[in-house]
Amino acid sequence: MQTGEYSDFKNGLLEQASSLRSRIRSGAHTGTTSGLAQSLLQGNVVILPADWAADFLLYCQSNPVACPVIGISSPGDPALPDLGRDIDIRTDIPEYQIFRDGERAERVNDIQSLWQGDFVTFVLGCSFSFEDALIRAGLSVRNVEEGANVSMFRSNLATRPAGRFHGNMVVSMRPFRGADAIRAIQVTTRLPKAHGAPVHIGNPELIGIRDISSPDFGDPVAVHGDELPLFWACGVTPQIALENARPPIAITHVPGKMLLTERLNEELAVL
Repeated sequence: MQTGEYSDFKNGLLEQASSLRSRIRSGAHTGTTSGLAQSLLQGNVVILPADWAADFLLYCQSNPVACPVIGISSPGDPALPDLGRDIDIRTDIPEYQIFRDGERAERVNDIQSLWQGDFVTFVLGCSFSFEDALIRAGLSVRNVEEGANVSMFRSNLATRPAGRFHGNMVVSMRPFRGADAIRAIQVTTRLPKAHGAPVHIGNPELIGIRDISSPDFGDPVAVHGDELPLFWACGVTPQIALENARPPIAITHVPGKMLLTERLNEELAVL
């Protein structure tokens, strides 16, 4: 791609991201962001009071596969200029989950009335970002095909504790036939900031999942008899750690409803 063509391509994507965030901000889009803003990085979000931020950052650094940090705000600042020119974290997610003392208290579509001057926003990489890479590699992504949210499960895979945060990993699942599964591993390995390669392949019971048709978060998707389920670390993992750490207040995205950034997936690829 020539320099001018690349510039036009990226500018088109940036306009797409800004337009999608505008629709989210207005309440016109409140659903999953899977399959939207192709080629652009999507992010999981955790918002915490500043006196909890150092412990949470250490937790992310101790668990970089499940919690790959791609952005951190200044205390009290709702902007994330490194991730998008006009991002306002108080309004730009389709649906927010409010935690109070570790309990899932309520869901809201904006958090302007809840905003505190000491809030720090963490944005973590998301597997929705590699779905675009899988599709461009010629692979079929079942949840995108079905227009569904991805299936996410609580697993028995322990994360490394840090400060007040601890808990097991949440994993997302996508099924593939044998040769496609190998290709999916190759493609996602290039994107560690979007969780990288799968953490488990095959029998879900080995990682504590009893019923693959009944996810803990997201939607069930079909898994055919000739397919292997592949499981990736998921950015919902911090929500389990929040349940355990019990900060007085914390705010996250609702699983599957992500922050759309203006960073290209390829900018964070390593191979």
